[in-house]
This record gives sequence, C-alpha cells and structure tokens, in this order.
Amino acid sequence: MAGHNKPTLAMDPALVRYANMYVKRHEYFRWTRKTALLTVLYMGVIPASLYYVARSTEGKYSFRGKLRGDTVKNF
Repeated sequence: MAGHNKPTLAMDPALVRYANMYVKRHEYFRWTRKTALLTVLYMGVIPASLYYVARSTEGKYSFRGKLRGDTVKNF
C-alpha cells in the first residue's frame, strides 16, 4: 500500500528553515521604528492622500458624451 517511507528527495536545510520562518513570521515580529513608520505610512498617509485627491477632484471631470471641442472640466 502507500507506505510512509522517507521522502526520495533530500530537503535543503536552508529552504526548510526559510519555510518554517515564513509560516511562523508572526511569532518573530517585533515593533521597531522602521516597522512602525511603515505601518503609519501604509495605513494612514497613503489612504489619506488618496482620499484627499478623490475629494478634491470629485465632480470636476466628466468623460461621458463629450463632443469634439468640448472641455473635460465641468466647472
């Protein structure tokens, strides 16, 4: 039947360590100045800037039903 023999391929110890570290990365995570700054950047600054751009250009442009020579701006 399907026995539980040793694998025929030899596993590379470095890849095994990398795979274990990849799976357990939450256990080795530490807050440092770099990780805190990246978190603030990705969760605060970038969404806030995208929100600002979206709010400042809302309703200013319309690309539907324009004829040749019409402007894209609505105001």
